[in-house]
Amino acid sequence: MSEKASLLSSGAAIARRNKRYVFWFFVLNFIFASLGASAFRIHAAHLLDRSLNADGLLHGFDWAVLGELLFRPEFGPAQGATVPGMILAVLFFVLTLIFLPGVFLGYASNYRISREDFFRSCGRNLWRFVRVAILFAIVAGIVGGILGGIQSALAHAADESSYEKLPFYVQLLGLIVIFLALTAIRIWFDVAEADVVIADQNAVRKSVGKARRQIRGHRFRLLGAYVAISLVALLVLAIGIVVWNAVVPSASLFSAFLIGQLILLLLLAIRFWQRAVAVSFYLARVAEAPVETLPAPIIFPEPPAPVAPPVGVAPQGEGI
Repeated sequence: MSEKASLLSSGAAIARRNKRYVFWFFVLNFIFASLGASAFRIHAAHLLDRSLNADGLLHGFDWAVLGELLFRPEFGPAQGATVPGMILAVLFFVLTLIFLPGVFLGYASNYRISREDFFRSCGRNLWRFVRVAILFAIVAGIVGGILGGIQSALAHAADESSYEKLPFYVQLLGLIVIFLALTAIRIWFDVAEADVVIADQNAVRKSVGKARRQIRGHRFRLLGAYVAISLVALLVLAIGIVVWNAVVPSASLFSAFLIGQLILLLLLAIRFWQRAVAVSFYLARVAEAPVETLPAPIIFPEPPAPVAPPVGVAPQGEGI
């Protein structure tokens, strides 16, 4: 328990020391989200600007008004409003992949790294992180697909049971197992990303293998820390929704916007907390690793230097 608390506290200290990364990623996410939402706003403005139904979306949120808007012929295809948002979401993921190496370098440093070091690390490790992401997608896809198939088969078998709540419990248990398995895989690759940056490892497969060996014997400790942070995120989301429904008036767009952005900022900070836990664990494992000592070199004695003969005495075997 103390080890898990140590991981949580050390990770929180690292994330708090580098909280500027959370702020800049939040700003980047806000800009892209605003651009994606503006596409829908412009697309819908042609209909809502001259309709009294706009009051249902302007002062609150009405599902009936939104549904009617989407299915009206004048609105056109929904892809025109949703595709720009999807493209910007993919672009945000790509930029996150680009900037994460600099974040890992900042987390591993005891000082504030310069902008040059940050962007140098981003450029140096970009292709490495792309390969790590591909390996993660392959492993997580295979494991998630197998567990999902098992869950579906068990749920189908539970449907034939006379106990009505059994399918629900089977589905819930399956989701928990899938969540824990994918979280364990994410821990594995978070530690591998830390090794790629901190050890400057070009061979990604070596970092993945090293991370698997490092977390061996510490899986439950790391999993407990990640799950605890995930529960904090769930609590933050629940509190935010309750405050939104209880405090924010339905007609106050600014208050709803403020609460929503605050929730997103806290959730982003919690995700960076998990990465800081991975870096803290990696640095601790590196510090605990025994230092390999090389055998002492064999030193041969140097031959004695030749002694010069006295002046006036000829060397032996030579005549005058």
